[in-house]
This record gives sequence, C-alpha cells and structure tokens, in this order.
Amino acid sequence: MEQEYGMIAIAGICLVVLLMGMMKKKAKVAAVFLSRAAVGVVGISVVNQMLETQGIAIAVGINPVSALTIGTLGISGFVLLYGIMLYKIL
Repeated sequence: MEQEYGMIAIAGICLVVLLMGMMKKKAKVAAVFLSRAAVGVVGISVVNQMLETQGIAIAVGINPVSALTIGTLGISGFVLLYGIMLYKIL
C-alpha cells in the first residue's frame, strides 16, 4: 500500500516538474511577443512622424491588428504593414 502511494507521489512530482517547464517556455514566448508588439507600436509612431515631416502621405494605424501582426512576424510584419499602405496608395 505504501509503495503505491510512493509511486503515485513520484508520478505527481514528475507531472508538476513537466508542467513547470512547459509554463516557462510559454512565458518566454509571451514575453517575446509582447516586447515585439510594444517596440513595433513605438516604431510605427516614429516612422509615421518621420514620413509626415517629409510630406509623404503613408501612415499605418496603431491598433490591435497591427500590434498582433508585428508581434507575430517581427520586423517583416512591420515592413508588411507599410508595404500594404504603399500598395493602397499606388
């Protein structure tokens, strides 16, 4: 009887350790995503202001969809948003 409880306890501890490892990886992925999105939103603001001072009428809106795009794709998402705006103008 005690041996069964010991085996169950060891299996439970192993499960807890595995879950902690999985949560750590997910937390890292979420942190990378959020940092990309935050830097991307700031980048959009800066580039929009630079283009406005140059008299170029391209401006990407800051909204959840653009933050999601940049957070997921990174710099390529940033370039994609400006590419779409350029395509709409031409």
